[in-house]
Amino acid sequence: MTAILELDGIGISFGPLRVLEDINLRFESPEMVALAGPNGVGKSTLLSIIAGLRSGYTGSCKAYGKDVRRWKRRDFARKVAFVPQSLKLDFPFTAEEVVFMGRTPHAGGFFESDRDREAARRAIELTDMGEFAARDFRALSGGERQRVMLASALAQEPQVLLLDEPTSFLDLAHQFAIYSLLRRLSGEGILVIAATHDLNLAASYSDRVVLLKKGHVVADAGPCEALSVAKIGDVFHVRAEWVRREDGRSWIAFDDRTGDTL
Repeated sequence: MTAILELDGIGISFGPLRVLEDINLRFESPEMVALAGPNGVGKSTLLSIIAGLRSGYTGSCKAYGKDVRRWKRRDFARKVAFVPQSLKLDFPFTAEEVVFMGRTPHAGGFFESDRDREAARRAIELTDMGEFAARDFRALSGGERQRVMLASALAQEPQVLLLDEPTSFLDLAHQFAIYSLLRRLSGEGILVIAATHDLNLAASYSDRVVLLKKGHVVADAGPCEALSVAKIGDVFHVRAEWVRREDGRSWIAFDDRTGDTL
């Protein structure tokens, strides 16, 4: 069976600094995956390699059996969408116009088709950004911009959705809403991979957690196994404990003192 994504021996250095080393990962079916780890461990770099945005690495990264460096960009963008942490625009585009930019890989001319308009409308609705769709993107808050960027990616109608810290500027209500949406999208057939530093969001919404430490994969499993007390202590150098609520759901409690348990 051809994997959706397959990474074999991925490594990359920036000058003398080895950022990623011997990364081997395989994603065979749609699921919600959290890419977790402390700042500086290579999460963003790994996502940019998968997204076909970075060169100069060793090993291979394949999408649907074909090296991402060999894909035509338009064809690749019809299958894989990437949402960065931030986006800078120097021209006065409205938020809605930025969403329509996500239709570029599908565009057949200078005017939007009915399908383009429907895809953009649905993306705007899913990300709850209708109230500021007509505003200048440059005037939006960080959280509003994140929702616009996600809507633009969803307008691509991708089969793979890559996100770099998708809720870092969002209030709590929209953090939960976005992760609930990502979870739902994975259930509808999209492979979702989101880099995050929020372990409780990763634990609550992900099917699978890939945990990085110093550029290496140290865990690749379900949330409870990948984010065990021992793993959290080893990777993040904090004490942690899984706490089960009365409704059966669990969350992770932390203490800033180094150790294994609270």
